[in-house]
Amino acid sequence: MNAKYISIYHKLVEQIEKGVFTVGSKIPSEKSLMEKFDVSRDTIRKSLQMLEQNGYINKVKGKGSFILDTAKLNFPVTGLISFKELSNQIGREAETIVEILEKKKPSKFLREQLEIDDQTAIWKVVRARKIDGKKIILDKEYYNCEYVEKLSKSICEGSIFDYIENTLHLNIGFAKKEIVVQACTEDDQKYLDLDGYDMVVVVNTFVYLDDGSLLQYGQSRHRPDKFKFVDFARRIQQINE
Repeated sequence: MNAKYISIYHKLVEQIEKGVFTVGSKIPSEKSLMEKFDVSRDTIRKSLQMLEQNGYINKVKGKGSFILDTAKLNFPVTGLISFKELSNQIGREAETIVEILEKKKPSKFLREQLEIDDQTAIWKVVRARKIDGKKIILDKEYYNCEYVEKLSKSICEGSIFDYIENTLHLNIGFAKKEIVVQACTEDDQKYLDLDGYDMVVVVNTFVYLDDGSLLQYGQSRHRPDKFKFVDFARRIQQINE
């Protein structure tokens, strides 16, 4: 027989998935749930902990527990897709907000990432991505000016990849990606609607042209409750000599 807290967890999940508790609303207090299910505070806390661990609620200190949107967006790991292409695929209301666009000299860190010298200028592009009215992605990208001489706000509000491929006639070939989880930075707090989250999922990307030239280094910083990163993996058959 399941423990009481597990049974209560499943009942609350059912109510959340049926829309009894709407996204963004506050879940009933511990006291209310104790009275409803006739159990101890410890039992309710275990149930709420399971809800939090499985992404159904977010606990905000001093405010309570809020229902999360469990309909996450699929974000391909192996593919190389622009935000414009992604937003067209998901059919959701999407907007790009250009926060920073500037040509500058690279720092030592960026010189190392882009494999350039201190005489090569770069473009710094910072864009907040809004989906369904919430800013949930912060893209920080750095382009080698040897390949991208000009950029404008209108280009950045659309698709930089589209501009590179169809206006500059450069062929984007492949990318290397690294996915990590980091504590939120001041920029994350400034540009994103974090809704109480203090961590973000960060995708570090190195984008190359088809001839192997390094075009761009970027960070895509995601609110963790809104995305799941998906991949298709095939088992590699070992060749017996």
